[in-house]
Amino acid sequence: MPDALLAHVRRYVSLREEDITLLRTRCTLRHVGKKQNLLTEGNVSPNFFVAKGGLRMFFINEKGVEQTTQFALENWWLADYHSFETQQPSDFYIQTIELSEVIVLDEPTHRQLLVDVPSLERYFRLVQQRAYAAYQLRVKYIYDLSKEERYRHFTERFPEFAQRIPQYLLASYLGFTPEYLSEIRRKRIS
Repeated sequence: MPDALLAHVRRYVSLREEDITLLRTRCTLRHVGKKQNLLTEGNVSPNFFVAKGGLRMFFINEKGVEQTTQFALENWWLADYHSFETQQPSDFYIQTIELSEVIVLDEPTHRQLLVDVPSLERYFRLVQQRAYAAYQLRVKYIYDLSKEERYRHFTERFPEFAQRIPQYLLASYLGFTPEYLSEIRRKRIS
């Protein structure tokens, strides 16, 4: 288990040495190349912690177009939480956007860790609350902001994401075409 996860957990809760040992033995680290699917539609989602690199979650709409719904860079968790919690097939894909190191935590292991390390219950609750709050703001921005304002807001609030994420994926996430994103960027430059 990379130190990144341990440091992230310690930002929220205290751990005993035996808790750290359990985490180290039960978490699985994967080194994954760029554009590799970690989850495909129809499979049950584990939970992924990004130790290094970046991920995106997307679905394929009725026109066959990939629609990006979330990104995760270092120190973020990403999963189809409905699939993860219910152990039902996912409607989403999770894919790397660059070379990545991810910790994979399946639901049975997660459930047992919560029993064996009670402080992890608080950790995951706090992480989930922050993720849900971000999701709520994203939905608000989709309704409140114009496409141009959404782009400006995203690039100002998350400059690291905007620099690392390919522009066509950013356009998909923001809800417009790559061509429209190019047009917005040209207007900003001139």
